Amino acid sequence: MHDLQATALHQLGIHHERLTFRFQGRDYRLTDVHGNVIRPILA
Repeated sequence: MHDLQATALHQLGIHHERLTFRFQGRDYRLTDVHGNVIRPILA
């Protein structure tokens, strides 16, 4: 699931590792610590 979200954000032009929000003193990412862009399905 994290890979699909990272790929969708990549297609929208958003770098998923830089998209963070602060919650209870910690920076969170939508793709958490996982998530890689799936390059083969983009071709």
